[in-house]
Amino acid sequence: MPLAEIPLCVWRTRGRSFIFRGQSIRYWTAGQGAPLLLLHGFPTASWDWHYLWAPLAQRFRVVACDMLGFGDSAKPLDHRYSLIEQADLQQALLEHLRIVQPVHLLAHDYGGSVAQELLARHHEGRANIASCALLNSPLFPELCPSPLIHKLLLSPLGWLVARSFGRDDLVDTVSQLYGPCTHPSESALDDCWSLLLSNRGTRILHKLMAWVPERHRYRQRWVDALQAPGVPLRLIQGAVDPLHGARVVERYRQLLPEADAVLLPGIGHFPHTEAPAQVLRHYLAFREQPLKWLPQRVAWS
Repeated sequence: MPLAEIPLCVWRTRGRSFIFRGQSIRYWTAGQGAPLLLLHGFPTASWDWHYLWAPLAQRFRVVACDMLGFGDSAKPLDHRYSLIEQADLQQALLEHLRIVQPVHLLAHDYGGSVAQELLARHHEGRANIASCALLNSPLFPELCPSPLIHKLLLSPLGWLVARSFGRDDLVDTVSQLYGPCTHPSESALDDCWSLLLSNRGTRILHKLMAWVPERHRYRQRWVDALQAPGVPLRLIQGAVDPLHGARVVERYRQLLPEADAVLLPGIGHFPHTEAPAQVLRHYLAFREQPLKWLPQRVAWS
């Protein structure tokens, strides 16, 4: 049975705000139990998780925020955006909510890089991570080609490209990343555009692209964090994602001999919106494994 969606207009009414380094951050929380932190991708927002929100909240205390520069959170123009700061933001949100117990992570894309930084901090004794599941994230940046729009935004004329970026550009960019049979509806694209426009977000798109060179800069630190023992990991990957598809799983298996990975045939870059029921099933199976971490085989679903 398909999972019910939460309309964006309803989602927005359920959000709350807190102040992080002088900037207003929108966040959501629901449910009880072990804390589960959801980390969204680029250039979207926490609403990406709306299909999974209710079923996850039935089992866990789910927490998510629109990161700085995304969604309905502040998008300061004169700001140097950084994945490191986004990890600081996640820890500040947990502190704001007085969550002190170990936190489980479920992350996609840009959020996957933030999750890797949190894993690195865990192994340094500066965070407390219980487990981490990753969806189509740039774990190995050398394998992840940049779309044309990313290259343009990173160019000296990126500020101009950002300010002229329109809904049609979003549709063209996003549509190339979905599976052949899982394209989003026009209303879903309208909602994504609304989140991008919120707080005049197109003005800073080029500034958010700092994450591309940053993930190369911290590549070894973040791969080391994946390879370090002690935190259960699962990779759930849309197999036909042109950015982070099956080749990422191959490298993941090479570098993590006991890798736990699931490939979703026919699914592209957004498995949590393209195939939310499959993602939920594989995530809950991951969480239901014995506390003692056991090697897992790569599975196809």
